[in-house]
Amino acid sequence: VQLVESGGGLVQPGGSLRLSCAASGFTFSRSTMRWHRQAPGKERERVAVISSLGIPTNYADSVKGRFTISRDNAKNTVYLQMNSLKPEDTGIYYCNAGGRDYDYWGQGTQVTVSS
Repeated sequence: VQLVESGGGLVQPGGSLRLSCAASGFTFSRSTMRWHRQAPGKERERVAVISSLGIPTNYADSVKGRFTISRDNAKNTVYLQMNSLKPEDTGIYYCNAGGRDYDYWGQGTQVTVSS
């Protein structure tokens, strides 16, 4: 099983980034997918969730209206479009696939929002 995140980087406040997570080794199309993040010195928090059918089911209050989760089951990839980025969005962003009897995580991609 592999989850490989990409797309992180340094961006100025107000800017945008699009994260990608390429999945392999499990039945991606049947899995609920999630993005989490961990800011320096803070606990990991769930940012967004999308069902296996591609319906976003949950966003953290702190990102509602700014972030959009989506997926392409043909490419085994989940995305996180992040707009109007703020310094408090800085952190490591992780892709997660979880179900009743499995829980897979990627290595994470660093997002830094700073002027």
